[in-house]
Amino acid sequence: MTEEHPRHLTDPRAMRALAHPTRLRLLGELRVRGPQSVGMLSDAIDEAVGSVSYHLGKLAEHGFVEEAPEHARDRRERWWRAAHTRTSWEPVEMLADPERRAASDLLRRAILDRYVERLGHYLDVEATLDPRWVRGTASSDSWLHLTSDELIELRADLEALAARWQDRSDPARPGAETVSLMYHAFRDQR
Repeated sequence: MTEEHPRHLTDPRAMRALAHPTRLRLLGELRVRGPQSVGMLSDAIDEAVGSVSYHLGKLAEHGFVEEAPEHARDRRERWWRAAHTRTSWEPVEMLADPERRAASDLLRRAILDRYVERLGHYLDVEATLDPRWVRGTASSDSWLHLTSDELIELRADLEALAARWQDRSDPARPGAETVSLMYHAFRDQR
């Protein structure tokens, strides 16, 4: 990745482009596993090479990925890398603009669908895992009674906790495997 800071989104066109399930998967693969060829990505996400090339082009058009020609063995082989470590946006920034709000909502729902898919896959394979890995698995929810300022403080605490563990993360460390951390905090509207 060429930039260590997150890509902050404000453009609704970029949000809509990223909201495609195949593009989310491709960007995730490149962020987790590093630069890959179109053929490798095709195998990883079980999509046709032409489809992968098309979606990579759309991601590149909006600055999410970039070519990595230094990895290619010849001129026909195209390699790609993620351009940023993370993508972020502030939902509150979208509230006043209906187009931006709709694009943010579309992207958030696509990401939620991806989370559900990933968690479902984990549940499908959990019984095959070493119990040491299952012991650390966590899923929970809590109902808290907070003010809006406390919710902002909770968000900062969660982001700091995730950043601390991200700093500790090293895929080359013996015994290290990819772990997904997903969290949500929002005012419940029951």
